[in-house]
Amino acid sequence: MQQLAHRLERLGTETAFSVAQAAAAWKAKGNRVYPFHLGDINIPTAPHIVEAMTRAIANGYTGYCPGPGIPQLREALADDLGARRGLQFSPDNVVVMTGGKPVITKFLQAVMNPGQEVLYPNPGFPIYESQIEYLGGTAMPYNYVPTSTGFAIDLDRVRASITPNTVAIIYNDLQNPISAESTAAEREAIAQLAQEHDLWVLSDEAYFETRYEGASSSIASLPGMAERTVILYTFSKKFAMTGSRLGCAVAPIEIAKILSTLNTNDESCTTHYVQWAGIEALRGTQEPVQQMLDILRVRRDAACELINDIAGMHVAVPQSTFYLFPDVTEVMERMGYTAVGDFASAALHETGVSFCTREHFGRRQPGEERQYIRLAYSGIDVADINDGLGRLRKWIETA
Repeated sequence: MQQLAHRLERLGTETAFSVAQAAAAWKAKGNRVYPFHLGDINIPTAPHIVEAMTRAIANGYTGYCPGPGIPQLREALADDLGARRGLQFSPDNVVVMTGGKPVITKFLQAVMNPGQEVLYPNPGFPIYESQIEYLGGTAMPYNYVPTSTGFAIDLDRVRASITPNTVAIIYNDLQNPISAESTAAEREAIAQLAQEHDLWVLSDEAYFETRYEGASSSIASLPGMAERTVILYTFSKKFAMTGSRLGCAVAPIEIAKILSTLNTNDESCTTHYVQWAGIEALRGTQEPVQQMLDILRVRRDAACELINDIAGMHVAVPQSTFYLFPDVTEVMERMGYTAVGDFASAALHETGVSFCTREHFGRRQPGEERQYIRLAYSGIDVADINDGLGRLRKWIETA
């Protein structure tokens, strides 16, 4: 039998989908499942966006289009993203892609040679680690430390990890899975390190506008950063368009040209009619965006209150994203669990509550002693949040 490519041994995956499979299997046996595991959204895409997509299909926008995206969408993205970040972008800075994930892969293809090092957050979105290693790079994790308001980047770890072989850092402010948000000082510290060591920066801004209080800031807005930063943007979260697969990279023009060529090599172009829906999403009414945020805020508040009411569990109330990353160390110790995966499996089978764990978001680092789970509340209504977490509490407290 013919051999397969050796690099496949280095390819990871988004492990939250494996949790989804286990939950689906449990549900198929007739059991009730409360889906806190996957960051999908159970709120439909706004009607005016759907109508724009349907209209584009009716108007014949079903064929090929330019690799970097149709000009109208690139212009709308340049205007919107620039205005929200206090920057000026031209359409030439924008490369439309099929969601946010391709931006990660193509950024690495553009700036990293095999054997070179890329810093990435851990715990963090697992595709970072997967793609760095799959493309032959060396994945260098940096971690977070718990604070009274959530988590902060271990800047000492970042500094100590930079070598002459480091070419880039992946920076995810408003972070998945832990909802960590950088202070201005932390953001400036990362920017300073990037400039001191001449690093490229991938700024994952998927949740830039999924926030309930405060205002978001981009690292690209800091002096000297726009020319070394690629912004990852997606329509999935803000506009509840996860299945439409629409996003973009905003990059220095030299990098944008490379990303455009990679588009042509990989998928030719992003679906034509979906791009017209993207224009309507950006240019049309933003009322559905606010309505969705209002719904998510209520879910956040309900989930946080219930979690913090469970003896041995606690979580800070995040101002952004739709994830919670509660510490369950005391609960596990009291119930006799040493592996968080076993705790999660038992919770599913005993209560129907399905969630990811810290292990789904990168390899555990030396010295990590606390145990965490991740709860996504984007795909579950308040009534089910109350019911599911109520069952979880009862199971924990009667064990």
